[in-house]
Amino acid sequence: MINKKIFNNTATAFRLKSDLELRRAILLFSVMGKPFLIKPGIALTKFALKAKLPVQPLIKNTIFDQFCGGTSIDDCKPIIREMDDVNMSSILDYSVEGKEEEEEFDSAFKVKKKLIAFANKESEVPFAIFKPTALGRFEIWHKVSSHISLSEKETAEWDRVKERVEGLCEEAKKYNVRLYADAEESWMQGAADDLMEEMMRKYNKDEALIFNTLQCYRWDRLDYLKELHQTAQKENFKIGAKIVRGAYMEKENKRAKKRGKKSPICRNKEATDVSFNSVLAYCLDHLDDISVFIGTHNEMSNYLALQIMEDQNIAKDDPRVWFSQLYGMSDQISYNLAGKGYNTAKLVPFGPVTDVVPYLLRRAEENSSVEGQTNRELILLNGEIDRRKGEVQNKEQVVA
Repeated sequence: MINKKIFNNTATAFRLKSDLELRRAILLFSVMGKPFLIKPGIALTKFALKAKLPVQPLIKNTIFDQFCGGTSIDDCKPIIREMDDVNMSSILDYSVEGKEEEEEFDSAFKVKKKLIAFANKESEVPFAIFKPTALGRFEIWHKVSSHISLSEKETAEWDRVKERVEGLCEEAKKYNVRLYADAEESWMQGAADDLMEEMMRKYNKDEALIFNTLQCYRWDRLDYLKELHQTAQKENFKIGAKIVRGAYMEKENKRAKKRGKKSPICRNKEATDVSFNSVLAYCLDHLDDISVFIGTHNEMSNYLALQIMEDQNIAKDDPRVWFSQLYGMSDQISYNLAGKGYNTAKLVPFGPVTDVVPYLLRRAEENSSVEGQTNRELILLNGEIDRRKGEVQNKEQVVA
């Protein structure tokens, strides 16, 4: 049986953090644990940036440094090396969101290509990543997902989006680098699912290089995966599945209610847990066809994955199974998994401070809405501070 206390080892979890970094994290998670502070804080931050007030240094030294690796690839390199020393891999994410212009999408495409080449050179970086709306307007993804007729101009625009996605997949194939597409809101996701299935069909003949993300707070994802699996078996390609719970619950529920439609989101946390764990188990039960990237901060789901792997004699370092958490969060899971020899990676966002702010604000809002998440972080962070104090006191007593 898997030891249910492996994620309580704070010495391993926070081995790379200084006392100052631990205290900064405690301050940030304390604020995020108070939802009544988050919404006005987000509004104030947006106003300050729009008014060009000098708040960048404050953002940079607090929430940015907690959840981002830096402003550039070079900035991230020391962090990548440091984590690699303790068996932790890194995935660099150029976390620029909300762009609208073709020049901005072309620029993001070039950065993503550069990251694929970087992952090819650096053994510490096992995956590359892209967000669909970083390569094309949200509205065009929405229209294609909704089967709305496109104008001639929009058709040309959609063709450019597909060219960018395929260009990244071609680059991934060329360098033999695993690449995954993040998932976004359900009303644009249909087009992304279809396109990524097409890419898997083309580039995953022998192994899973191209991955799509399944947001398991959607109640339809297990059925979707099973249908995709049947298609893959018939057409002889491998599935790459990154599985997460999801990041747009409030927005999804509000939109469905406004339109008088059934929400695509599970009715509660318990149903979401069942959905995620069912998708997780299905992937691990079909590793010959499905490679799985387990992106969760939920300790029980990680324990479940470890138990299934043990029961099915799946090696800890099986290349078809990866675990991942966000940089700056759930270190008790990431570093303890890595310390036990499991394939584990931190997703390390980077980019210009002002451009990354939408990502950071979304992250702060998500943390405030996940019951128990910030409290667990605080308990462990404070526990490590106390452990270090005790260690110092013991040393002082020995010297005395």
